Amino acid sequence: MTDRIFLSSPHMSDEGYEMQYIKEAFDTNWIAPLGENVNEFEKELAAKVGSKAAAALTSGTAAIHLALKAAGVGQGDIVFCPTLTFSATANPIIYQNAVPVFIDSNEETWNMCPTALEEAFEKYPEVKAVIVVHLYGLSADMDQIMEICEKHNVAVIEDAAESLGGYYKGQHTGTFGDYGIFSFNGNKIITTSGGGMLVSNNEEKIEKVRFWATQSRDQARHYQHSELGFNYRMSNVVAGIGRGQLKVLDQRVEKKKYIYEFYKRELAELEGVKFMPNNDWDEPNYWLSSITLNGVVRPIDIMDALERENIESRPVWKPMHMQPFFEKYDFIGASVSEKLFENGVCLPSDTKMTKVELERVVNIIKGLWEE
Repeated sequence: MTDRIFLSSPHMSDEGYEMQYIKEAFDTNWIAPLGENVNEFEKELAAKVGSKAAAALTSGTAAIHLALKAAGVGQGDIVFCPTLTFSATANPIIYQNAVPVFIDSNEETWNMCPTALEEAFEKYPEVKAVIVVHLYGLSADMDQIMEICEKHNVAVIEDAAESLGGYYKGQHTGTFGDYGIFSFNGNKIITTSGGGMLVSNNEEKIEKVRFWATQSRDQARHYQHSELGFNYRMSNVVAGIGRGQLKVLDQRVEKKKYIYEFYKRELAELEGVKFMPNNDWDEPNYWLSSITLNGVVRPIDIMDALERENIESRPVWKPMHMQPFFEKYDFIGASVSEKLFENGVCLPSDTKMTKVELERVVNIIKGLWEE
């Protein structure tokens, strides 16, 4: 059996940047949460994406949770959420005892459909917040979405967990709304092993988020808590990994783009194959190269063929409104997301892949059209 090719696995820098910061944390004994790495990672990430402030947290999910809390979302409030996403986008809505309403995608972006969003506002004018996702590194149509949300005076939270390093019209994704979140989970374009970041131009809100994330401990000699708190702060060791990874973000985006273009060059002419959209205003990070199929070969055929050769791939996200836990909540749209789920497959997009391994993948896939 040949070595496994992963969908998207951790990729540490060749220069060893991460170990330099980890060693510094060990040498100074700042192992526990907080420390210079945490402070500097927040500053460096905020500077990288162009936000005024950032809070380093234990996960992207925690970042969404505290963004909702900062936006004032609470018991019974309605939150619009894309249906085509990972459950981590929707779960924090439930944490806040709020009510998700799921919004369909469009084929032009694979992300939140502005037409469906308008329809949702007509049905639920009292909505408290809108979460926008940049799926697989593709940016949503932020001009239209922000115009609609500003018209209705509603808070916008960008789930940019999958799109760090990507741009919409020259501006980093995650920086258009009131709050943006990034994830550093093991499969993301850069990783801290686990962790997330909340960014905003509202420095006062970010300071409040840091307070909540540190168990809402009041400034007092004794342990005093006047608000509900959370244990959500990133550790100094993890933040050190993040500082090192941030130095190679542009390299990772470049490799992801190379992978996408390789696949497109080799597979686009196959009957029934269509690649994820790439609009003129979108500079994706190409986190996962994804395709849809409309022919004899089905997604399961590709996934099974690759798995037999020890190569990882996966379906496009199953929409939230189709999930057993979330199916009781309302869905607005024309079921574009369902078609993407039924017909889509994410190809291995690991930044450590060699040209030989890429050729191996495409030859296996091409072989399905020759049977």
